[in-house]
Amino acid sequence: MAESNFIDYVKILCRSGKGGAGSAHLHRAKYIPKGGPDGGDGGRGGHVYLKGNRNLWTLIHLKYTRHILATDGQPGYENQSTGKDGEDRTIEVPCGTAVYDAETGQFLCDVTEHDQVVRLLKGGRGGLGNTHFKSATRQTPRFAQPGEPGIEKTVILELKLLADVGLVGFPNAGKSTLLSVISAAKPKIANYPFTTLEPNLGIVTYRGQQSFVMADIPGIIEGASEGKGLGLRFLRHIERNAVLLFMIPADSDDIRHEYEVLCNELETFNPDLVSKPRVLAITKSDMLDDELIDQMRSELPADVETVFISSVAQRGLTELKDLLWRTINDERNRIPETLTHRDLDARHREKAEDEFIFAAPESEDEAPVDDTPNKARGRGKMTDPEQNQREWSEEYWESDYDDENKDFQVVSDPDDA
Repeated sequence: MAESNFIDYVKILCRSGKGGAGSAHLHRAKYIPKGGPDGGDGGRGGHVYLKGNRNLWTLIHLKYTRHILATDGQPGYENQSTGKDGEDRTIEVPCGTAVYDAETGQFLCDVTEHDQVVRLLKGGRGGLGNTHFKSATRQTPRFAQPGEPGIEKTVILELKLLADVGLVGFPNAGKSTLLSVISAAKPKIANYPFTTLEPNLGIVTYRGQQSFVMADIPGIIEGASEGKGLGLRFLRHIERNAVLLFMIPADSDDIRHEYEVLCNELETFNPDLVSKPRVLAITKSDMLDDELIDQMRSELPADVETVFISSVAQRGLTELKDLLWRTINDERNRIPETLTHRDLDARHREKAEDEFIFAAPESEDEAPVDDTPNKARGRGKMTDPEQNQREWSEEYWESDYDDENKDFQVVSDPDDA
């Protein structure tokens, strides 16, 4: 069986560039035997950014490009020339991508809007040249500041589809059929369980002018939290939906019991899903007459609005869309979003990705700073062993870098960081 192109969970290795070393060069020129220090500062290392792209809907491009390595900053030069900054790396991801630390599962950041840019890893700051350390009592400092090291981190990217309505139900409940009828989506439909193996999105037109997005996920069964069926892998895609539409066929033995089973599986996956607004749709109602529908209403759950529909017979669909539209736009349902900032649960990890072992290549731009050719070009060399081993406090770094102390910073453009 061919592997699906829908990838919503991937593990990658990111590394920001290290800062270039400052130059310890002493100026020498004709008729100027002792010109004093003129070493320039090192360039900063490249940052690693995340950028939202609404034209992407899967993380498959990262499954085959797992190493994201920014380049290092170049050392400073003579004549107070600053080294070249390292090149930044920008990772384009679908909107709704959350990032976690692969080692601890800690939530790091997320990207939810198109063109939103988040700095994932900060590049190392360039070291200061010996010009910054001259004084009346130390007129020829023969040392410079080394560059700040970069940051290497293995992260997990998890895609959570952004939709207004999420479909929840057992296999063969009619979820894909409903999506194909009220939207232009063409999910696979067949008369056997687990026909849908990956989420599908559809845009539902409402009253000719408005529209909302509906997400269809593979069916879940009782015991999915224990790994039965497809497990709870795809339930991450309804965490950010505004409304949950539960779908249960009219020919079910016990509609109330099936509804309670679905609610229990959602609560097991994420307790915050309990507070989301819900709508219950009884599908395949073309098999029922009005008298039987009235009798069934007394047996349905009382804490959720219910509508009887038939996708094949086009029955009750307008009433369903009216109910969904009202629920989506109800101010009482606009609860604070807390799901985004949860750490990655160990039960929700994918073993195949977590066991992936990286063999990170070395940076191609690691230029030595203490060999003869570099010295001839004026690049700095740390000549004082004590200064080379010292811990440099923040006061010795450039002040214009102080605003980048935050680990994760949302910026409008990578050049602004």
